[in-house]
This record gives sequence, C-alpha cells and structure tokens, in this order.
Amino acid sequence: MEELSGAGRFRLLGADGRPVRSAVPGTLGGHRGSRIYGRLDCPSALRAIASGRGTYEAKRVFFADADTAAAAGFRPCARCLTDAYRAWRAARGAASGGAGVTAG
Repeated sequence: MEELSGAGRFRLLGADGRPVRSAVPGTLGGHRGSRIYGRLDCPSALRAIASGRGTYEAKRVFFADADTAAAAGFRPCARCLTDAYRAWRAARGAASGGAGVTAG
C-alpha cells in the first residue's frame, strides 16, 4: 500500500476509480488489470507478490471497503471472498438472464 506523508497518508481508489488520499489504510486490495479485489492476506495475491516479478505490485490498488471496490468496477475474489464472489456471480447471472455465466 502506498504510504504518503501527512494527514492523507494512504492512496486508495474511490468509488469512481480515481485515487483518493486517506488517513487510514485500505481494508481490501485489488488488481487494476484483472479488476478483482480481495483480502489483504489473500493467498492468490500473496503468491503473485512472492513471485518476485513485480508485475502484480505495479497494478495493486487498495480500497476502504467492498462497496467502494464494487462501485469502482471490481469484483470479489473467488479464493478469499468466496461468499461475496458467489453472490456477485449469481447477481451477474440474474442480470444477464443466466446465459453464459462463467467463473472468472
């Protein structure tokens, strides 16, 4: 998480997908490329970070909460937010009439 100096020490993404400064760190992390958000201790995210390639970190973003992440166009991680992912997937299927819904 990018830490800055001053009252707005942390850079998070807001509901509009634009960076905002916050006095408190984000509670969820996301990946700008995949548009997926999850817990900061998500095994999938930690594995990508541990790979050492640096590509994941370059697109890492943080959110204050799940509502903000969803409003910014990110979906829940199927690995660390299983229940939220299932609800997102069910809602997506209902919105599209249930046709062509896949995990991912």
